[in-house]
Amino acid sequence: MTMRRPFARLTGLGVAVPEQVVTNAWFEERLDTNDAWIVERTGIRERRHAGPDQSVTDLARIASMGALAQAGRSPLDLDSIVLGTATPDRLLPSTACDLQAVLGANHAAAFDVSAACPGFLYAMTVAEGLIASGQSERSLILGAEKLTCITDFEDRSTAILFGDGAGAAVLERTEPSGDRPRGILSTFIGSDGRLADLLYRPGGGAAHPISHAVVDDRSHFLKMQGREVFKAAVRSMADACDEAIQRAGITADQIDLLVPHQANIRIIEATAKHAGMPMDRVMVNVDRYGNTSSASIPIALDEALQQGRIGPDSLVLLVAFGAGFTWASAVIRWG
Repeated sequence: MTMRRPFARLTGLGVAVPEQVVTNAWFEERLDTNDAWIVERTGIRERRHAGPDQSVTDLARIASMGALAQAGRSPLDLDSIVLGTATPDRLLPSTACDLQAVLGANHAAAFDVSAACPGFLYAMTVAEGLIASGQSERSLILGAEKLTCITDFEDRSTAILFGDGAGAAVLERTEPSGDRPRGILSTFIGSDGRLADLLYRPGGGAAHPISHAVVDDRSHFLKMQGREVFKAAVRSMADACDEAIQRAGITADQIDLLVPHQANIRIIEATAKHAGMPMDRVMVNVDRYGNTSSASIPIALDEALQQGRIGPDSLVLLVAFGAGFTWASAVIRWG
């Protein structure tokens, strides 16, 4: 397959995570669990929890300002804002519109994407399409979450997993030159709604609005069938890796770094094994942040860049899965 020309490249990254670090010891005091059990099954040692007065918009603003500063742009330079989140601050308006207001990005169209954990990659795919079609020259894309507001802290199977945070990137039109053009080489998104009941929130939406009954039976919190989610996640992430690599016109051995969704160390290891990549070429920070849903990949990507694991011309494979079921992947030549 011939590599397609890239239409857009990432010119700036920014992240925001709450100051409060919650270790596994916090859960040992409250649930029938312990540090060894959590680490063995998930790889998580700590995560960040936002305070009651810290919103998704607050986290998104900090991440956005970091990304804009790195790109050398101002909010007024933006044509669009695409924000992936499963935990919007409110149902109307979108969190992207609230973010637009606090940033002062007055020229940007703004909207949310609801795709759970692959939300950042869905946002990237949509924004790249806007750029390729001529609708945008420059877009701000985000994954931002406050998962602690929908986590049942009486359920040990899910309470230990989730953290809060945000990651942002500036995506700009690129004019390819040379035989190794830099930018997004491929994207892929997919879903299977038949698997919805493996990971979902039963209450709180239009079908079952918030009520005393919904709160009393705790159905406004996340529910998960862990074993079935694991199997579906490994399968969907493996397929998504294959698709992104094929669409980019490269082979797996050319990938310099795999940046997977940070949900569970076992899922990460299984995905790396399928891709034929040793773990020293895989970005892992689930031990320190837990599962931050759509914020997971931009946070990990920024950290990999700060550690010097990504440089000019690096080929980076991004892949994620999440509730829906949804999945997504992308190949980027950095620079």
